[in-house]
Amino acid sequence: MNEYIEVVKKWLSDKDSVSKGELAANYVNAANAADDADDAAANAAYYAHAYAADYAEYAADKSAADWVDIYEELTDDH
Repeated sequence: MNEYIEVVKKWLSDKDSVSKGELAANYVNAANAADDADDAAANAAYYAHAYAADYAEYAADKSAADWVDIYEELTDDH
């Protein structure tokens, strides 16, 4: 499983389990990985983190969860 997706899934299951700082750092690392990989799965991981990190306080669970699902569909990584 993608380490960045794991952080988002952890946050989705318990909002208090990952700090905003951890989400922000995870977002940056996922963005760098997406830039390096330049593939659909990496970009799905990036967007999952973008939603979790940038919109956490707006309860964007559905958007983050949707991107996690897309990542898992693209990679068969459940």
